[in-house]
Amino acid sequence: MTEALLNKLRQISIHDDVKPDKPEDQKLIQEWQASGVRFAASGGRLQTTYYSALEKLLTCIVSLNGSEPILQEGGIYLGCWLESTGTINAELLSRLIPSVSETTYLAFARHQREDGLLPYKLTENGPSFRQIQLVTPLARSVWNHYQLHGKNRSFLKTMYKAMVRYDEWIATYRNTRGTGCVEAFSTFDTGHDLSPRFWHVPDTPYKNDAASYHPDSPLLPFLAPDLTANIYCQRMYLSRMAVELGESGAEWKAKAEASLESLFRYCYDEVDMFFYDRDRNDELVRVQSDVLLRVMACEVGDREMFDNMLRRYLLNTSKFFAKYPFTSMSMDDPRFDPFSSYNSWGGASNFLSLIRAPHAFEYHHRYVELSWVMQPILSSLSKAKRFAQALSPWTGEEGFTETYSPSILCLLDYVERLCGIMRVGPDQLWFTGLLPIDMDHGEEVAGHTAYSRTVNGLHFELVNTPERVTVYQGDNVLIEGPAGIRLVTDRSGHLEGIIGMSVRTIEGELIYRGTSIPIRIKGNELKRYTDGNLITERDIGIIYPSYR
Repeated sequence: MTEALLNKLRQISIHDDVKPDKPEDQKLIQEWQASGVRFAASGGRLQTTYYSALEKLLTCIVSLNGSEPILQEGGIYLGCWLESTGTINAELLSRLIPSVSETTYLAFARHQREDGLLPYKLTENGPSFRQIQLVTPLARSVWNHYQLHGKNRSFLKTMYKAMVRYDEWIATYRNTRGTGCVEAFSTFDTGHDLSPRFWHVPDTPYKNDAASYHPDSPLLPFLAPDLTANIYCQRMYLSRMAVELGESGAEWKAKAEASLESLFRYCYDEVDMFFYDRDRNDELVRVQSDVLLRVMACEVGDREMFDNMLRRYLLNTSKFFAKYPFTSMSMDDPRFDPFSSYNSWGGASNFLSLIRAPHAFEYHHRYVELSWVMQPILSSLSKAKRFAQALSPWTGEEGFTETYSPSILCLLDYVERLCGIMRVGPDQLWFTGLLPIDMDHGEEVAGHTAYSRTVNGLHFELVNTPERVTVYQGDNVLIEGPAGIRLVTDRSGHLEGIIGMSVRTIEGELIYRGTSIPIRIKGNELKRYTDGNLITERDIGIIYPSYR
């Protein structure tokens, strides 16, 4: 099976599966081909859907007013949004078509207003500044792109200057109560359409001015935990950039710590262990929503805190861990609305939550737990026809709109994280030895899989079966071992360690460059490869789903 699947992978031609729709698509396909990324499966529908996703992704990459092509949100959303397309979407695309990610980031800097405000979206009609609409920190996405692609200092300097000016705007206009928290002036400031979090709050800032909230509102302004966490994380990455550019990062770290202190002082409830908005009356807005996951994805808190959040909320089937996670509202809230047939953050599982989630889990080394999120979503996506904005948390059926870049990128990203070859930071590669599980009615999702990627001129291939994970470099077997592990190497394929990716303790034999090494590894355990031996460096155990 391994040889047959490897041959199938090598015979795949992107041009046979992806039909360009516009002239610039040929250049994008060439860039994809240069990455060496291909995916093959022995059965099921996932392989066909994978290349359908790539074809639809190209329709989301278009120029605006004669500019170089940038990533657009897709579906009914005609433009590029800072909260998503310009941050987390572009961050994922950076591993596949990096030129478009870079152009997308730079487009926001180019259209920055004189007073420092970045547009919340870019469209054919120009930049829009009506609201702020922040979720994923732009600085994190920019830094990750910089690390992946040769550390272009000119790009970093341009983006750094823009984000410094933006931070000044936020500090000036979104701290009217003097708490140090970032304030929400409207529903759309966080992109939380129809969420009960913002019931009885205007959708947009007062008179469409991002610096104003409605003076007659009984609730505004909110001290917003997700916005505050965003700026905390933003400042931490600005500190890294400052050092990289020859400046001191100390001032940014101090500002970040001040943001973090404000976040916990005003927005964190120690009894509920949850982050809430605080309204103008100094009352907590007790709506448990995906705000929690957003804050966690901004690198707030230590692993102990995140583990508690997993136990109490994120892996709790009465809270957010639906059959197809994560819901945008806690399921035990009477205001919970599971319907996904319209643009709603009142309950449905939104793909923007799903592509933001991996960073929160991986930041705290919760790799096994993340796989439980990816498995049902991949099962659902393998049958995708439209690539919707959301899906039903009960059935996994596609919801509102179509050709939506976050769901397209979710499929491409989850395949790579679960059973592919992923570039991580400036130096690492992950080869993950898992397979998609047949979650729904026993219907086969993919069978066995194969994946390839070219890095620094070296071509790697990965074949996964239920029993084995095999990595090829050129025509030679580089590493072979039991399924259920993640192989960590440098960009040249030199083994650095392995991570347990299953609830099972994986035992067997690892063969690296012809040498046999016995292994026994638990879920989430990291073993470093040193002097021909595998030595445990981290062993944090597993947090299991709960039904409380």
